[in-house]
Amino acid sequence: MKILVVGSGGREHALAWKIAQSERIQMVYVAPGNGGTALDARLKNVAITDPAALAQFARDEHITLTVVGPETPLAAGIVNLFRERGLKIFGPTREAAQLESSKDFAKSFMQRHGIPTAEYQTFADSAAAHAYLDQRGAPIVIKADGLAAGKGVVVAMSSDEAHAAVDMMLSDNKLGDAGARVVIEEFLEGEEASFIVMVDGKNILPLATSQDHKRLLDQDLGPNTGGMGAYSPAPIVTPALHARVMREIIIPTVHGMAKDGIPFTGFLYAGLMIDKAGNAKTLEFNCRMGDPETQPIMARLKTDLLSVFEHAVAGTLDTVELEWDRRTALGVVMAAAGYPDAPRKGDAITGIPAETVECVTFHAGTTHIDGKLQTSGGRVLCVVGLGDSVKMAQKQAYETIEQIGFDGAQYRSDIGWRAIKRPA
Repeated sequence: MKILVVGSGGREHALAWKIAQSERIQMVYVAPGNGGTALDARLKNVAITDPAALAQFARDEHITLTVVGPETPLAAGIVNLFRERGLKIFGPTREAAQLESSKDFAKSFMQRHGIPTAEYQTFADSAAAHAYLDQRGAPIVIKADGLAAGKGVVVAMSSDEAHAAVDMMLSDNKLGDAGARVVIEEFLEGEEASFIVMVDGKNILPLATSQDHKRLLDQDLGPNTGGMGAYSPAPIVTPALHARVMREIIIPTVHGMAKDGIPFTGFLYAGLMIDKAGNAKTLEFNCRMGDPETQPIMARLKTDLLSVFEHAVAGTLDTVELEWDRRTALGVVMAAAGYPDAPRKGDAITGIPAETVECVTFHAGTTHIDGKLQTSGGRVLCVVGLGDSVKMAQKQAYETIEQIGFDGAQYRSDIGWRAIKRPA
């Protein structure tokens, strides 16, 4: 059986790595893949990114199923295209992917269906946006309406910062079409968690809970990034909170999309803010697995992932029970010099140890040039340690990181600190 995974990041490496463990796999193709997927004999990189060319490749190679990792091809309608050509693919349609590709669509959807989220207003006119900021004050959150590769959210702690964010998006057009409209919403206090499920149109299969670290520096300081590390499970998501999130957020979202005539299939990721009283509100929706959350989640999954995807495209996720490694998995991102603003490329990478039952390294921004592994993007690697506690998983990850070298490497030294600090 042949599977195609679309994407080039750590998320796609982790998905392909897990799928390839199935005994029924002949080959897992990764398009375009990265330096890590190129090194794995069970995986094969394909230098194609155009959706129509990918569909032709899937037909020519008799691909059984395609799994889409990143948001950009989903927003461009790759699922629509594959389905029109009679090809099996797991992911949301272009219409359903608006839950991620348009913040305004997502906010109005949540408001319409009574899904808890922050108060908001949407603006295309900068003068009106500035007037609203003057009225509301800070702290406040400014979000580009469209996809901005993780750079479209500014949590402004001062009025000056808020006004500058509006100017950057609406007046200076720094984010292009993604920032042609902005959503301004109330600042929510609490602790963030990632809640990811698989949806086949009607049935919902929750994945293991996880929590990521968005800020560049220790103690959640510095600029926002795509994510500097994550761990699973997330102790903040208690069984009671899990049931509540399913009842108040996930199920109403899936039912609401169906009611609106846009049935949702694919990974649905709800970014949550959980307050001190244990109430959860939705910060955002993503229509794909999170990165770096995917890496520790896949490291813990014991069930054959190929079988799960087969049920997902057949509409029978209600028959699936997932089995998880009881250990904690904790992933630490190693980023390039200059990340997140201007990541440097071309630095040689050395010392990545072989995979063990306690640690696996997933590649993201890596490539092979003249037979040597080099940095090629902002987030370079995600080193995942497994252990019987968060602290033990953390120790495994950081001991491995000490063996890996590339010039200018950046990584946090405190991934998992919230879970370690949390009383048992």
